[in-house]
Amino acid sequence: MQLKSETRPSREPTIALINVVFLMLIFFMIAGSLAPPLSKSVQLVETRDLEGREPPDALVIHADGTLEYRGAKLTNAEAYVERASIDLPLDAVRIVPDQSLPAVALKQVSDALRGLGASKVYVVTERGLR
Repeated sequence: MQLKSETRPSREPTIALINVVFLMLIFFMIAGSLAPPLSKSVQLVETRDLEGREPPDALVIHADGTLEYRGAKLTNAEAYVERASIDLPLDAVRIVPDQSLPAVALKQVSDALRGLGASKVYVVTERGLR
């Protein structure tokens, strides 16, 4: 007597289905646009060749840790607060650090400004497009 081999129903290949859905997702992410396109008649401003300057009310910190405000050298953060409070309120302070300034020195100046009453301290950086 010969037994019939039981045939199991073959499983559907779900991996292939997942791959197709994943590829469709990538295609629509690349081909689709989430924001409306800009008007074709508008030409954007090019800033590649502009000279960068710090905001006029910013505290500049050089690589060696010396402070400067509007071209005048300062001895410490207290001198900045005394000088800047004449021109503007101390609610938001902008700091322009040199690229070579150690992070510890930047944090010390930021902490000193907060201790002197600055509610917000912003670090101004340069954004480069590559």
